[in-house]
Amino acid sequence: MPMMTPSTPRFNRILAFEVAKHELVVHTLPDDRQRRIANRAAAVRRLLRAALEHSDTPTLVVCEATGGYEKHVLDEACALGIACHRAHGTRVRHFARYMGAAAKTDAIDARMLALYAQNARDVRLYRQPAPEQKAARALKARRDELQHMLIAETNRIEHAEHGFVRANLRAHVRSLKMQIITIERELAALVAQTPRLAEQARLMQSVKGVGPETAAAIIAYFPELGSLSKGQAARLVGLAPIARDSGKAAAPRHIEPGRAALRRTLYMAAVVAMRCNPRLRIFAERLKTKGKPFKLIATAVMRKLVVILNAVLANGKPTLEYA
Repeated sequence: MPMMTPSTPRFNRILAFEVAKHELVVHTLPDDRQRRIANRAAAVRRLLRAALEHSDTPTLVVCEATGGYEKHVLDEACALGIACHRAHGTRVRHFARYMGAAAKTDAIDARMLALYAQNARDVRLYRQPAPEQKAARALKARRDELQHMLIAETNRIEHAEHGFVRANLRAHVRSLKMQIITIERELAALVAQTPRLAEQARLMQSVKGVGPETAAAIIAYFPELGSLSKGQAARLVGLAPIARDSGKAAAPRHIEPGRAALRRTLYMAAVVAMRCNPRLRIFAERLKTKGKPFKLIATAVMRKLVVILNAVLANGKPTLEYA
């Protein structure tokens, strides 16, 4: 994932892009105007250059994450040196409701996005990932897709009654396994050939329970790790315990969605750590004696692992003593 860093300046001009596959609705503040352009790199570049020519005030480009369709906006803004922010869709929608916007159209969403960026106190600026980071994420994402297909095809073999179908499924399973091995080798080679990634992998694997698979997942999906507080690290992955207390009522803590692909890998690392990491094993056993269910224990250990890895990467020293 792209690195995110807190922004300190206040922006006098906002360009908010409501992104669709073929079209962008652009809302500008403070003039409070809109226009529509094609979702093409050249069209975005022309608009941003015109905005720079007609204004020398600090400018912020903001858009929501839309599965990659926002790529042209972010790439062109970064190429021109314009600060940009990729907003969290749920937060923007909550802001729109706070503003009383019950209806939802592209035009309304573009204006709400601009107002959100103008009023948000902690706008985190987008920073383009390095080429090796993009490559690692692409390889890991494809490996995960193939793994999901492998599980589905393996499950289908049990219920296949026709002989040809069973043979076809088995052949596909063998092919998927070979493709996964090939991608894992490519990813391992990428990490080994990139000194920065190799050092991160070495540091992370110094923690018992963390293997090459977990290290690769963190490199691909969580490049910010090592530059965050422990609370921020846990929250981004979706492992921070969130309170819902009011008066004398104390509801059970819960977690909210984070980076699901990374959390799946961390779950297996936590299961291993509860067995082979002495301090995390003691921590898990202490929770078990309190009557906590296994999933809660596993989640708590996952959070511990994230906090430990964040500290290890921040200090730049391999250790087995964090817990």
